[in-house]
Amino acid sequence: MSPDPYEYDVLVIGAGHAGTEAALAAARMGARVALLTTNLDTVAQMSCNPAIGGVAKGQIVREIDALGGAMGGAIDRTGIQFRMLNRRKGPAMHSPRAQADKKAYQVEVKRIVEEQPNLSLRQEIVEDLIEDRQSGRATIQGVRVWGDVVYKAPAVVLTTGTFLQAIMHTGESQSAGGRAGEGTTKGISGALQRMGFRLARFKTGTPPRINGRTIDFARTEEQPGDDNPTPFSFLTDELHVDQLPCWITYTNDEVHELIRANLRRAPMYSGQINSSGPRYCPSIEDKVVRFADKDQHQVFLEPEGYETREVYVNGVSTSLPRDVQDAMLRRIPGLERAEIMRYGYAVEYDYCPPDQLRPSLQTKAVDGLYFAGQINGTTGYEEAGAQGLIAGANAALKLQGEEPLVLRREEAYIGVLIDDLVTCGVDEPYRMFTSRAEYRLLLRQDNADRRLTPIGRRAGLVGDARNERLQVKLGEIERVRKLLKSRRHEDVSLEKFLRRPDAAWSDLSDISTDLADVSADVAQQVVHDVKYEGYVERQLAQIERQRRMASKKIPANFDYQRISHLRSEAREKLSRIEPTSLEQAERISGVTPADIALLLAHLEGRSPGARAGS
Repeated sequence: MSPDPYEYDVLVIGAGHAGTEAALAAARMGARVALLTTNLDTVAQMSCNPAIGGVAKGQIVREIDALGGAMGGAIDRTGIQFRMLNRRKGPAMHSPRAQADKKAYQVEVKRIVEEQPNLSLRQEIVEDLIEDRQSGRATIQGVRVWGDVVYKAPAVVLTTGTFLQAIMHTGESQSAGGRAGEGTTKGISGALQRMGFRLARFKTGTPPRINGRTIDFARTEEQPGDDNPTPFSFLTDELHVDQLPCWITYTNDEVHELIRANLRRAPMYSGQINSSGPRYCPSIEDKVVRFADKDQHQVFLEPEGYETREVYVNGVSTSLPRDVQDAMLRRIPGLERAEIMRYGYAVEYDYCPPDQLRPSLQTKAVDGLYFAGQINGTTGYEEAGAQGLIAGANAALKLQGEEPLVLRREEAYIGVLIDDLVTCGVDEPYRMFTSRAEYRLLLRQDNADRRLTPIGRRAGLVGDARNERLQVKLGEIERVRKLLKSRRHEDVSLEKFLRRPDAAWSDLSDISTDLADVSADVAQQVVHDVKYEGYVERQLAQIERQRRMASKKIPANFDYQRISHLRSEAREKLSRIEPTSLEQAERISGVTPADIALLLAHLEGRSPGARAGS
């Protein structure tokens, strides 16, 4: 008998970067999954810049790959330029980034989704969420789509991107839609409010795209890719890519004066938009106002693919009117005759403040309902993909009756990302930075497989081939470390020799022929392990102290009103966020060390301020 085409284990709503990773993760773990999207032609669409990775974001992509996700392999197969950023800094700061063939990337991810067993991709417009409240606690039951058809599932992952009650702005012009050429979603916002969720508004923006044929590249600086590009996926041995260059130019005083003269027509300054935007990725209007002392800003000209002349003008995100955008570009060196193919615009959309989530990304209010991506107030393909993978995995684990997959801050940038969201909330679109990670020396891009593939294997996310590949690599690292300890040079072991600041792997391979054939990946791991061993040991000691704090668990539904001397702000925030441990509680903004001491004393049954009978 064929399975019911409208009954599944997991429903994923939205097929962007969060939705595709969520659906793939749950399906890899054996759940029967339906991925519902309003348009099959925009699966994994790159709505903004045609690139994957970057500072801290590249680390996240490597982590997604180490857990079996699709993003790393997809960009390896469709990238048009690869660069390792921050090479002059220490290894904790090295971050891979790749320009994508925008259309090829989207098609590649769609292919991966279509070929995944247990996964059905369907074009549907979701209009409502269905929950059951008869048990006393709200439980998700499924969704209603256009045509009054109901899809049933005990787990639903909501990845709506910028489409919830979205409005696009270009100058004074407004239209409903979460992306140029597409509509908006109204029913889901209403359903969430009916279920008791708090909604808020954010805004994001995108720059113009221009015809590369009309650029005077002689007036710009060429930015080539790396000579020996580094892959994103741990399953990719080498990259053989005919890389395309990017180019750099700059704004100037004339551009800035034009923008200042037209601020009254900019939605962010006219009062037309009141929502917060991403502080670390500001519009060109914001740059000119906030950094008035700067006489220029960088502009990156990024090709969107091999088969198109369309170029993304990174650095001038804007919602200024069309005529101002035309005039602005004509004042930028190299763009004097540039033809705009797509005008920049801003998007306002609903999101759900993420303090309404548990660390598993399941909502506190509705059992079986998970949020991932921009609905949680984040920005970026990479942050979205990471959340999607965790939400999809946890939806499948819940159905299996297993504990959720919650990565700790010392285990992954993904752990930092999710902990920041559910513990601290957001007051602007969240973007990952290396500075957010306390243990970033442990969370390097090169060791993501060693950190996370075993975790993914235990959860059921990682298949045999990836696991076997890691075991071979670990065995080779162990062999090389033993060799370095046993061989000597200049009366010291090769390991001690390598610890010297000026010693490099090439020195060792010249000294010992046994090291000449070690792969570049293994050599890099060994070098980092040896040179930074002391720093790593200190971070591990810090982590152990944090784990002792984390071992103090806070019971579910703990009543903070019972602690009579607890400050009202701490009581309100602890009650709303519901931390699971003292470690998480101490990271909540507005909760002081004195509050934590009171809470600890109360949990240990020695609080003098506890009310009688508590």
